[in-house]
Amino acid sequence: MDDYFAKLAFGNPIPPGETRSGILFTNPDRGIKLVNIDLLGNHTLIPVSLFVRVPGGTMDPHLAQTFPETAITDYTDLASLRAALERLPCCATDASGAVQADPLNAVGIGQLTDIGAALIRRNYRRDARAPDLAQRVFGREPDFVMRKEAQTGAPATWIRGWLTPIRFQGQLVYIAQVGRPIGGRFAPRGKSHLVLQGNVDEARNFLIQDLMYSTGLDKLGFVNGVGAAPSTHPRTTLDGATYYTDGLRAVVFFAVRPRSLSDVDFIDWAPYLERRDTVQRGATGDAGR
Repeated sequence: MDDYFAKLAFGNPIPPGETRSGILFTNPDRGIKLVNIDLLGNHTLIPVSLFVRVPGGTMDPHLAQTFPETAITDYTDLASLRAALERLPCCATDASGAVQADPLNAVGIGQLTDIGAALIRRNYRRDARAPDLAQRVFGREPDFVMRKEAQTGAPATWIRGWLTPIRFQGQLVYIAQVGRPIGGRFAPRGKSHLVLQGNVDEARNFLIQDLMYSTGLDKLGFVNGVGAAPSTHPRTTLDGATYYTDGLRAVVFFAVRPRSLSDVDFIDWAPYLERRDTVQRGATGDAGR
């Protein structure tokens, strides 16, 4: 059996001027599978990201979530985009819309293939759990939930995302919650109820670092919209967890082609470093709590 599958497998590398064909064996996914392909040559890297339908699977209706054309506003300049992003809700809510949930501290802008490729490269995988579905924005559950598993499968950073009725130069705009559980990578494996760690800015910044190393980050900026909550006066979310924040949401623009750390453009919006000094002075990092 091993010999049979070895003969079917794709042969790598491909010498110059030659062609290879075969089968790529991967872990199973239902519905749609994201395939990242890197073509390497002499001083050349050509990345290709494919969304491949899995035979017998169905399209995830959440990924196809959309708004009526009349409800969508497509912004063409950064100033008007910033104003629109700052008008988005500060936080998710419960199903009734009456109780505030976790803060919406990140925005992702780009095409679905580029967003997915960058996150997959940094080991984020789709993994929605019951507590995620309790969070609502625009009256609906998250369109996607991705988690980056820590070593030994311990729970780590999560991203809950919702497509917004905003576009920027034709590209999709997602609003997201970025958080991690108390205990971080030391949280028990298999635990279904994970409590939000209070330092949500740390989780947001971890995501930014991941995206920089993914080579999929084009531009980065910060806007207001969450509202500052110092560690001395934290906010309370759905399950009684508390969090503190500088009040900023990170805005990440995804690249079509790989960009190195030195190529990332920084947008002169809200001054992140000044806000961090004034709001979080004296706040203790509780990553290992």
